[in-house]
Parts: sequence; C-alpha cells; structure tokens
Amino acid sequence: MSRVSIESRLAPSASQPLLAQIDEAFGATPNMFKAVANSPAALQSMWAAFGALGKGALGARLGEQIAVAIADRNRCEYCLAAHTALGRNAGASAAEMAAAQAGESTDARTAAALAFALKVVDRRAQIGDADVARLRQAGFDDGQIVEIMAHIALNLFTNYINVALDVPVDFPKVALRAR
Repeated sequence: MSRVSIESRLAPSASQPLLAQIDEAFGATPNMFKAVANSPAALQSMWAAFGALGKGALGARLGEQIAVAIADRNRCEYCLAAHTALGRNAGASAAEMAAAQAGESTDARTAAALAFALKVVDRRAQIGDADVARLRQAGFDDGQIVEIMAHIALNLFTNYINVALDVPVDFPKVALRAR
C-alpha cells in the first residue's frame, strides 16, 4: 500500500491539468504520477524532465536502458517494470532490456553509457577524468554526457519516490536481479 495517496481525484487542483496530460500520453495514469501529484511542483518538475529528455540527443531507447540499469541497482521494482515496458516500446528487444538491467550491452556505446551511469550511482557521482574520457572514446560529446547525467538524476528521483513511498507497480512486473 502506498505511503501517500494515489487517488488522482484527491490530488491538488494544480496537479489536475498535468494528470490529464499524463493520462492522455499513457492511456491511463500510472501510480507513480498519482503519488507525485500530491505536490504540484514535484509533478511539474518530473513531467517536464521526462518530456525534455524524451526529445534529447540520446534517444528514448538508450534513456530506457539507463533507467532499467539504475532501477535494478536501486532495487526499484516500479521503475524496472515501467522502463522495461517503455524500452520495448522504444524498439529494444527483451534481451537488450535484460542485458541493460545488468548494466550490459553488446553495443559498445550503450555499454559505456550504462557502465558510466552505474558508476555515478554507486559512487555518488565521485568519478574521475578517466570515466568521462571513456564516454568520449565511445562517441559521446559533452552535451550527451550532461544528458546522461540528467537521466541519472531523474531516475534517482523516481526510484526514491517509488521505493520510499511504496508505490504499487502497475506495469507488467520484471524480476530484480539476484544480489
């Protein structure tokens, strides 16, 4: 049971227009957005970040692969389920999403982005010059490196919301990797 309300009708009136946009975009309103809607400012921030990054230079597929790697690392069942489904919708195969969940990819560029993202998460952003250099060697420019950081930040926020507030998963469940 969620630790905050996930009743859309009980969300503040300032959240209602965004909830309507989210419902239209997904065909339903995912529980995570219902939970975040308790704060109109948080909902606006999250929805704007998803929209901006969805149009970014990395593309939806890589963004979703980063999301599942971080979700698994943070033990966020909600984000793992949601981003696995969204990754499949963005053209990734089930095998590619399962590999990304483990922080792996047969594509060297994707593998570099996933390794970087997980290192940032594991080390609380305490990384070195060599870590950024590996991204550049894999073909990422400064703008794309910053965009990877934005994906990491957004996914940390959503992972923490879902785990801390125990938001019920309303996407097809995906098993976390064994630890």
